[in-house]
Order: sequence, then structure tokens, then C-alpha cells
Amino acid sequence: MAIPKSFEGKLKIPAVAAPMFLVSTPALVIEACRAGVVGTFPALNQRTSEGFEAWLDDIQSTLAAENIDTPFGVNLIVHRSNPRMQADLAICVKKKVPLIITSLGAVAELVDEVHAYGGLVFHDVIMLRHARKAAAAGVDGLIAVSAGAGGHAGLTNPMALIQEIREFFEGTILLSGSITNGAHIASAQAMGADLAYLGTRFVNTQESSAPDEFKDMVLEGHAADIVYTSAVSGVHASFLRQSLENNGFDIATLTGAGGEVDLKGVSEEARAWKTVWSAGQGVGGIDDIPSTADLCERLKLEYFEAVESLSRSSKMYQ
Repeated sequence: MAIPKSFEGKLKIPAVAAPMFLVSTPALVIEACRAGVVGTFPALNQRTSEGFEAWLDDIQSTLAAENIDTPFGVNLIVHRSNPRMQADLAICVKKKVPLIITSLGAVAELVDEVHAYGGLVFHDVIMLRHARKAAAAGVDGLIAVSAGAGGHAGLTNPMALIQEIREFFEGTILLSGSITNGAHIASAQAMGADLAYLGTRFVNTQESSAPDEFKDMVLEGHAADIVYTSAVSGVHASFLRQSLENNGFDIATLTGAGGEVDLKGVSEEARAWKTVWSAGQGVGGIDDIPSTADLCERLKLEYFEAVESLSRSSKMYQ
């Protein structure tokens, strides 16, 4: 296992509430951290860098007042389409954010800036080529965004992706893709991941800023309702079929294979994602909208039940 030293003794279960564009909120981050789960959010969920810094102040002051030492993290889009990247990174350095999650670009200079104050950098990858580049940039962790994940996901089987990453990477490996309960978290560890990365499950929490229609669509959805397309953001991602149809997309034209194209500008993408909603194939296992605290408590119980069950089963084959 390759859990960061700064995480040791601070987590109740090996899980991260993933940063979700236009969905994750400071309240969700705080509640996750209270429950011993790493809470994260995208910097771009706040409309300005000044507002982003205010959110960080709120999160840090609340956690400090309650003596909560569970790490939290911020997602930065490291791509030329993001005009706020440098300003938001400077704020993260100033505030010494414990964890930076980078997407769409791994930059050694960013890693060095974060390491200089003692922070960690995790980078999300959908294929081995990206993983090698991020490892060369010195990141502390790789998030294997496998087949079935929401957002900008990949098509590789999680077992294959983790196995191939572990062959050359000694840092923390996180698994993303259809993880919706505590047994799935245990399964991620059994496959070789150090931490599980849960996104869609946290869409349907009371602290999420997802619209009610989005949450209802998750409740009604199944794996077959997830469409993988580059039409929305310029890079392939997983979206709920009904939300695509509601926005005038012809599903038949979206499901064919296609090459990766340039990411759209941040403002253009933000407008699209407000009404075209992303989710992973794990939607079929989500049937409620609990508080983040209640969800995390359930995940803990399910996780330890699964671990105990695996332990009992393993004794049968000794």
C-alpha cells in the first residue's frame, strides 16, 4: 500500500469524495472531512478567484475550529483553456491546500510549487501514456479513471489500468469508476488501488449543488443510460442520456468512436455542463439522496463488512 504519510491515521475509510464540476460545495467537503473521508472540490466551482479564496477560508476555518485533520483537496484544470489556473494555484500555495488534484495536464513546475509547502499532487489519467507523463512530472498519486467512470473518463478496465500503472509507479493509486458503496471501496483495494475515488455517489447528497432534476435522473438511471461522447466538452466524457436528449443531442450520432479533439474554453464548457449532466455507470446502485454525513457512515459500515467477509472467505482456501 502507498498511502501518503500525511494521510496516515486521518481517514476512517480509504476514500475520496471526488471533485465534481458545478456540483461539489464547501459544505460537502466539510461534511466529508468530518466523517474521515477526503473532501475535494474544483476551484472553478466558484466563479472568481476571489470567491474561491473565500471558500478555502471557510473550509479551513471550520475544520480548524473543530480540530478536524482529515485532508481536503482542490481540483485545478491545467490546460490553456483555463485562464484562472495561475491565479488559483497561487491561492492554493498561499493557503497551503493539503492536496491538489490536477486534470488535463501534468506540469512539473506546479508539482514543485505544491511540494515546496508540503502539499501533495494527485493527477487523473485515463490511459497509460498519460500516467507515465504524470509520473515523470513527479506527482504523488495517480487517479485511474477507468471504464464506467463519470466525467472525463477512459475506456480501460480498472484491473488492467491499475496493474499496468503499478508496474512503474510506486506512489498512491486511486481508482475511479462505478464505485458507489463500501464493498466497492474494498474491491478497489483488492485490485491494487490505495484509495477509492467516488464521484457520482456524492452527486446525490443533500450538500451537493446538483439540481433536483439531475439528482432525480441519477435515481432513475442505469448503466445503459450513460453515453460516452466528446460532443459536450471536446474530450470524451460520460453523460446521462436523458440530459443529452433534453438538450437536443441525437444519441445515435454520439455513440460512434471518434478521435479526441481540443477542449472547449472553460466558459463555454461551464454553460454546457449546467444542463448536460455527467454521471458514471454506477447510477443503477444509487436510490436515495442522504446527507453526506449519513452516506459516509453507511460507506464505513459497508466497507468494514466487506473486509470482514473477504477475511472469512479467505480462510476457506488456506
